[in-house]
Amino acid sequence: MSTPTRPPGESGQPQLQVALSWLEHYTYCPRQCALIVLEDAFTDDTATTRGTLLHQRVDIPGNKGRGTVRTLHALPVWHDDLGLTGTCDTVELHDNGTVLPVEHKSGRYHPGGPADVQAAAQAICLQQMFQRPVPRAAVYSAADRRRHTVTIIPELHQRVLTTTRAVRELLTTRQLPPPPPDNRPCRRCSMAATCIPTVLTRTRHYHHALNNLYTLPDEEPTHP
Repeated sequence: MSTPTRPPGESGQPQLQVALSWLEHYTYCPRQCALIVLEDAFTDDTATTRGTLLHQRVDIPGNKGRGTVRTLHALPVWHDDLGLTGTCDTVELHDNGTVLPVEHKSGRYHPGGPADVQAAAQAICLQQMFQRPVPRAAVYSAADRRRHTVTIIPELHQRVLTTTRAVRELLTTRQLPPPPPDNRPCRRCSMAATCIPTVLTRTRHYHHALNNLYTLPDEEPTHP
């Protein structure tokens, strides 16, 4: 997958751009993010297909008004200083000046999870673009048909910055991280077959099997 760069900044060096969706993938699992970004190895399952179908309703660019709220769909956003870029599913512009990004997810919402980081990054981008505070975002969960408010507290803002740096480091080193030491997040991951975490976390067994694969058996002794 090609990685775009921004024009040289004050340092004179181009900055690798980080997609907002990569922040969510990295927060969920750095190895999953690397497989997607570095090896273009994304795999669909039932959950990701549900997400694709859900996003078909909000991924068509356009805007519409309802009462005092104007809703924008598939809005491109960016942050020049942080080198972030992406697309917001929905952005609401209220007549009182409120700007609210709404990220759509097919599964259940987990407070403090990867979706919060992605939604917060959208809010940070919109704040720079509209030149006004964007203190909140929302995550819409299709599983419970509810919006969940995400407040951009300083700790969450810092998570966005830290994760952005980590993803950019991944793009620079191009090193595939090891799978997580416990397999709980792997059970819900569509890329488990590509990642083979169960094999790789048992490092000693893996290397033993690999060595045996290329070891020739001892020659049988010859008898006179």
